[in-house]
Order: sequence, then structure tokens, then C-alpha cells
Amino acid sequence: IRQRKAAKSLDLRSCYPHFLHGPYPATHFGPKACILPNPTSVMHIQDPASQRLTWNKPPVNVLVIRKIRDESLVEPFKELCRFLVEEKQMMVYVERRVADDATLSKDEAFGSIRNQLCTFREGYDDISDCIDLIICLGGDGTLLYASSLFQGSVPPVMAFHLGSLGFLTPFKFESYKTEVAKVFEGNAAITLRSRLKVKVVKDMLQRAGQQPYDQETQQQQQQQQEHNGLPPQGHTNSEAGKVTLQLQVLNEVVVDRGPSSYLSNVDLYLDGRLITSVQGDGVIVSTPTGSTAYAAAAGASMIHPNVPAIMVTPICPHSLSFRPIVVPAGVELMITLSPDARNTAWVSFDGRKRQEIQYGDCIKITTSCYPVPSICCHDLVYDWFESLAQCLHWNVRKSLSDITLLKNFFDHEA
Repeated sequence: IRQRKAAKSLDLRSCYPHFLHGPYPATHFGPKACILPNPTSVMHIQDPASQRLTWNKPPVNVLVIRKIRDESLVEPFKELCRFLVEEKQMMVYVERRVADDATLSKDEAFGSIRNQLCTFREGYDDISDCIDLIICLGGDGTLLYASSLFQGSVPPVMAFHLGSLGFLTPFKFESYKTEVAKVFEGNAAITLRSRLKVKVVKDMLQRAGQQPYDQETQQQQQQQQEHNGLPPQGHTNSEAGKVTLQLQVLNEVVVDRGPSSYLSNVDLYLDGRLITSVQGDGVIVSTPTGSTAYAAAAGASMIHPNVPAIMVTPICPHSLSFRPIVVPAGVELMITLSPDARNTAWVSFDGRKRQEIQYGDCIKITTSCYPVPSICCHDLVYDWFESLAQCLHWNVRKSLSDITLLKNFFDHEA
């Protein structure tokens, strides 16, 4: 039944084409009002429904990412590499720790293929300019890892569902030869998954010569820090005032209280204006792709990845009225410790590179211009709802009984 409904919906979409961004809004309101024309602010964005993958030149270099420490993926990995090297004459790149896997080393039949693999080490070898296509074997974590390897432009990503959840991995490995061949031919539908550009700046306020708090507040803050076992504010890091970390994040930035038993207390700024203070276990700043991850567990809405937005979701806020919010994708968010915070905070990026945030530090977040082009199995609308149904069991419940059956039952009882 589900397949028949899906086929019918595909037929309807082909008969009645539409634009996912919606119609261009009218700029005249009533007989006399209109929007002030500004040619410099006009921006043309291709509609997501028409975004198709094409190749300027035939792809040559393929990066294969495999979930580590999962023996069930060894055979699919070998099959895929053999197919790419022998049948498609591709240059295959893999992590060194994957190529050095003991299971692969013992397989003499795979030895000739293994010797042709190009290896790299994360953090040591830069492969960002030589990869044409990324193929992931595993769960959602493999896609997140692929994103972390490319801090600029990201090659197209084709993800096979061989992990536990697989919300971001729409392809089935059983038909990998057919699916990979289609991608090499081009004209595949893609979803541009937006990422967050994140900067961690140490002691930005002090370096700029600003005095964010009055003298009495600063003294109270230093006393509170010393009481909590933290260094006084005057003891700054040697990297103070510098951007110590800059990352592209696919899912979310999480600021939490860390090992402290106190509530975290951070200030949230939007385009330089303080909008609220977050008191609770922390706050999540996520992309639409990340809205189905930690943010969903914290009570946020799930947003389609083609909606241009940034989500702000509190984690267990100490307030009954603090609801998650969605802000425009073009704003810049900034998170700092509040002046009366009892402890420091901790930040992580897609669950990695966790570090402590001290007084005077700040985290700047905005939408990156480098999305992750995720190849669709069917199309960008069907794939998303299929993942909601299959992976998260969205709105799954027992159906109501047919009213005619109930009527016949009661008539029979009477």
C-alpha cells in the first residue's frame, strides 16, 4: 500500500510541478504601499527541487568511509572497493587505519586491491582538493565524519545504510552497483545540507579593551570563580583574544554545564544584541539536518534540510516558557558565559573536539557557505519523510477500527 501511495505521489509531482521555496512574494501592498527597491540586495537562489548533480569532468578519485570496529562491514567494504577499482577503474582513498585492519591484511584474495588503495591520516594529510565523490558505509556518524574532513567545499556524498539508525543514509547496499553507476552518470537529485561556521574566540572582550561589567560585578565574579575552583579572570590564556578554533559543523553546536553540578548560565546574542540568558543544562544550536538529532531529543521541531534556518533549543531549561526557536539562516549568534555564572561551560561540535569555555570567551555561529551535497535515493522530499517513518517511527500508531465493522459488531450483539 505504501509503495502504491508513493508511486501515486510521484506521478502527481510530475504532473503538477512546484517550487519548494514557494512563490516569490508580491512587493506591492494595497494601492499605494510597496517595498523600497534595492538592487544590491537581490539574490537569486536555485529552487531545491531542481538541484541535480552533474560532472564537469568524469570522476576519478573516490573516498570510501567505513564505520570502524564493525566486522559486519568488512565484506561490503571489500565488495565496493573491488567494484570501484576493477570495474570502474577508480582511484580509491581510505583511512590508513581502515586499510591496516587485521581482517583485510589476512585476506590474500583482497591483497591486490588493498595494495592499490590510497591511504591518508586525519589531521595529517589534506585530501580536500583531490576527492571527487565520497561513499559512506555505516550510519549517520560516517556522514558527520565525512563533513569534518572537508572544512571548505565538500564533494558529493553517497551514503549507504549499514549502521544502527541511518537517518542520513538513504541507499541500500544490496543494489550498490546500480546506484553507484547512476551517480557516475550524473543527473542525480541532491540535498544541500547547510552547515554552521563556528569560531571559538578566547577572551575577546578583554582583548578589545571592553569592560562588559562594572567593577563591583567583576570583583564578585572573580570571588565566585575562586570559590568554584576556577582561575581568576585576570589569569588569561596565552591564546587570549585569538580565534583558537574554526569549524564547519553539520549537525549542532552543544554548550552544556560539563561536569559541574550547577546550572549552566550563558548569554545568547543575535547580531550583537542580547536576546536571552540560558539557565539550564545547556543550549543546542543546530542546522535543519541536526534538528532530527540531539535537538529532537530536547523537544525541538524537525525541519526539512532545505529550509534555510538555524535552530536554538534549550536543554532542560529552568523555565516553563523557554521554547525552542528558529531564526533566519543569515544571522550571527554569539554565546558567552553570563557575568553571574557559577561555573564555566563546555562546548562540542557534532559530538567532537569538546573543550571548556572560560569567562570572556565567546562562540560565534552563523550559516556556512559550504553545504554538504547529499545524494538522494529518490528525491529530497520522499527521502526525508521515508527516514522519519522508517528510522524515527514518526506518528506511528494503531489505526482506528472501521466504523462499519463496529456497527456490524453492535448490531450482531443486539
